[in-house]
Amino acid sequence: MFTPSAAWSNLLVSAIALAPLASAVPCSSCSPTPSTSPNSTILPYLNSQLCIQDRLDDLLSRMTLEEKAGQLFIKQIPAGINGTIDSTTLVLDQGRNLTTAPLINEKLLSHFNVNNALPAKQMAEWYNRIQRLALETRLQIPVTIASDPRHAFADTVGSSIASGQFSKFPESLGIAALRSPELAEQYATIIREEYLAVGIRSALQPQIDVVTEPRMARSGQTFGEDANLTASMVVALIKGFQGTELGHTSVTTVTKHFPGAGPARNGNDSHFATGKDNTYFGDFLNYHLIPFRAAIAAGGRQIMPSYARPIGTKYPEVAFGFNKPVITGLLREELGFEGIVVSDWGLITDQAIIGVIEPARAWGVENTTELERAKMVLDAGVDQFGGEIRTELIVQLVIEGHVPESRLDVSVRKLLEEKFLLGLFDNRFVDAEAAERVVGNPYFARIGNETQRRAYTLLTNKQDILPLRPTDGNKFYAQGFNSSYLSARNLTVVDSPEKADFCFLRTATPWEARGSPFRQRYHEGRLDFNATERAAHSALFNSCPTIVDILLDRPAVIPEIAEEAAALFGHYGASVDAFLDVVFNKDGWKPEGRLPFEMPRSMEAVEEQVADVPFDTVDPLFRFGHGLNYTRPALCS
Repeated sequence: MFTPSAAWSNLLVSAIALAPLASAVPCSSCSPTPSTSPNSTILPYLNSQLCIQDRLDDLLSRMTLEEKAGQLFIKQIPAGINGTIDSTTLVLDQGRNLTTAPLINEKLLSHFNVNNALPAKQMAEWYNRIQRLALETRLQIPVTIASDPRHAFADTVGSSIASGQFSKFPESLGIAALRSPELAEQYATIIREEYLAVGIRSALQPQIDVVTEPRMARSGQTFGEDANLTASMVVALIKGFQGTELGHTSVTTVTKHFPGAGPARNGNDSHFATGKDNTYFGDFLNYHLIPFRAAIAAGGRQIMPSYARPIGTKYPEVAFGFNKPVITGLLREELGFEGIVVSDWGLITDQAIIGVIEPARAWGVENTTELERAKMVLDAGVDQFGGEIRTELIVQLVIEGHVPESRLDVSVRKLLEEKFLLGLFDNRFVDAEAAERVVGNPYFARIGNETQRRAYTLLTNKQDILPLRPTDGNKFYAQGFNSSYLSARNLTVVDSPEKADFCFLRTATPWEARGSPFRQRYHEGRLDFNATERAAHSALFNSCPTIVDILLDRPAVIPEIAEEAAALFGHYGASVDAFLDVVFNKDGWKPEGRLPFEMPRSMEAVEEQVADVPFDTVDPLFRFGHGLNYTRPALCS
């Protein structure tokens, strides 16, 4: 088994030292303003001069059972057209179809995940309208808006969102490929500034699953196969998102998916029954905990458990969100996490997704009722239900005596404290005009575009063919992208590879479309090209010297490409222009990335490795950390 350099452990230690823990302002530091005044009509919990704990005490004392239940749910909603509150997207609620407004003023929810992208000004206007709607509720509790990652080119429904106007970076694998905690912090700081501008105050990231099963469906949003490198990245990201302490200019983080989704059986995604098992036959659970320990030490505010259930450990074989020995025992008591635990989406209710009913992810407890599942999640130590609106179940559990209201108070207090710390009670609106200037501004866009180029990983470069010089040839053939990108550079485009001096092929790591339309959005299955695809590639390679650019959202099995192509690049989310700039060394751009995982030589090696064990594929094609530098000097054009 390959052992990565201990340098990442040293890097992790230094990164943690740079990240002070986030914490609430203690009451002792507040001015001794009384909770009430004979001449004041401001309710104590709305009085910004009071300590947060005093405000929380007052607010909790005023809340009804239904209002408390509403805080325990976060639901995905779209921003409406032109910045309006959406009134067309329907959410099924016990036979009723609800839109956004009833979720706030009837179901009393105040946490939402915005799942689409609008121009920045419109998003900010939508956010302000949502907050005005919340002001009309009895207690005027402000809304917290969360978002899945939206700053990368890859767009996987359910795990990331199209970047739209936001600055565009590679996926987090590309950040890991550059091995720089300073860059990771800058990346998160830029996201924070853009999120703040439009009102997003909770980032459903970082995803710190360690890719020990090469077929893992959501590898693209991780930091790769090395747990210590991942740990150094998460420390930097948390500091970038939250700052030195959680406050009015912070974005809170939701670190996921505890205790790590890397050991998925056959790499299948745990949204679906075929991926419900995390297997630990190599006894490497502690390896997967390394990044989570770092996140907790760095002051990460929230953690999301994985959908999966553990196989081959001492823990019950039920999904982590229902698993009290894991959530309360391991996460809270052993690792010392005191923050918010928010479940992944849809543990309780079967839901229609892209026209198909997808079952609740109640793996290991499938035969329980919805009421029983809700109780199990609360008993496990989870504070908030993701992707659900079943407030009536919580009310029923309390009324029938299955769960004491004091248990709700524990979680509600944490969730409301987060709102107070973020300053939402005192300053809930954003400047829509400013949002237009901040989001995707030239500086942020430049950093994102530069990172796309820097993260490129050069895997092969036969006879030092790269970087291409203007004198090497002037006729090019493009496959996998529009040849207009070449024409825009005043390069001659030909219509067949036989006429070209060089060919370019842009492709992506293979995957198999399986099951429902929603499942097909996740890249599962084999990592190699089929015989027909390999033959087509080979014909191209035999026609002209071909430079291949492959999206590595998983570790592709491509020994034939490495053997036959004139040069081979890997990228982690990058534009065509980024690719061509690196190929031609335009403005000095060159590949700096190093592989964040090893790339297997064959599917047989993939199938023989142990899911929870890192760096254990036999005779990998490229090892973790591989990446070539240019040695051929470029000529100015």
